[in-house]
Amino acid sequence: MVSVEDNFPWPKNIVILGSTGSIGQSTLDVVRQFPDKFKIIGLAAGKNLSLLLHQIKEFNPPFVCVRSAQDAKELSWMLSGEKLRPKILWDDEGYCEIASLPEAHMVVSALVGAAGLIPTVHAIRAGKDIALANKETLVIAGDLVVAEVDRTGVRLLPVDSEHNAIFQAMEGHRRVHVKRILLTASGGPFFKLTREELAKVTPEQALKHPNWSMGKKITVDSATLMNKGLELIEAHWLFRLPPEMITIYIHPESIIHSMVEYVDGSIIAHLAVPDMRIPIAYALSYPDRLPLRVPVLNLFEIGHLTFFPPDEEKFPCLRLAKEVCRKKGTLPIVLNAANEIAVDAFLAGRIGFLDIPEVIEYIMSEHERMNGNISASDFDTVLQVDSWARRETSEYIVRRQSNMS
Repeated sequence: MVSVEDNFPWPKNIVILGSTGSIGQSTLDVVRQFPDKFKIIGLAAGKNLSLLLHQIKEFNPPFVCVRSAQDAKELSWMLSGEKLRPKILWDDEGYCEIASLPEAHMVVSALVGAAGLIPTVHAIRAGKDIALANKETLVIAGDLVVAEVDRTGVRLLPVDSEHNAIFQAMEGHRRVHVKRILLTASGGPFFKLTREELAKVTPEQALKHPNWSMGKKITVDSATLMNKGLELIEAHWLFRLPPEMITIYIHPESIIHSMVEYVDGSIIAHLAVPDMRIPIAYALSYPDRLPLRVPVLNLFEIGHLTFFPPDEEKFPCLRLAKEVCRKKGTLPIVLNAANEIAVDAFLAGRIGFLDIPEVIEYIMSEHERMNGNISASDFDTVLQVDSWARRETSEYIVRRQSNMS
């Protein structure tokens, strides 16, 4: 069978937004395995300049981007002895420029949090296919982003293992025949704990995910089940299905990455070892598949697969995410921003594990009381609400600490 990609002028030019994070590093490992298929032309990083330096030396991208002018100056000094030196960009303008490079074919959107929104939008407007790992882009501006995707005709290919699994399970089937999506979740490290035990959870414990190796923020989100709530919102926009057609299953083994149920009773599941290189490779090479060097799934060794309903009383972040997915408007922006600030505060030891959803719910209620759940009609509104929610959350956490001292 001839692939529709057979006429593609390989190698495919790739820009990675968030190259030093876990998704960025896994993406580079895929590229490392298939140097004839992919060429890195742009790397955008965060604070880890030493890792970025190693990536530059290995992949020789003509463009890189860092967070600030000071970081750019430091990176330039670190590269002073190198023969091949990339053009160094910085700050928000630099991220948008590298995301829009004319020679790029695909942009991997893997920046953490709401910071990934505007560079991803610039990439879409520049006509680049998007390998989307930054779920917050759709969480806070889903209707605006899908409108840009529809207008430009680019492909928005999911990298999250669950959404990539759904995407594969829906391939070759008519959307009208989909009855519901079964979105799986590992349950995180605290699935079996009581609320009394959850109240004593430390940041060190929360960062020990049983199945996946991820960055700090997403690992804590997995522990609170906020990550699954954000993924529900992402699935709503990616697959254009109402939240009522998305059911969440706790699946501790993380072998079935998600399922799609059809109107005739059939359920199609995607199974694989928990390795992010698998969905990344499929997004990069779609609709082709690459012979990846990854562990092979052995179901005889697994032995059994289990499923449980999520406990939204014990993990209220999931309930809050479901609520904002139904209400839409600016509430998803507030939810996401408050969560990012609350998670940072938890990791810094300023609030407890169970305080995370309490802080988020308070800021959501304050937003509805003060502003109403208005429509996010443009990206400027999204950014304004995001800024308001971050400021309010930070101030609320400070007040909480003062009252407790």
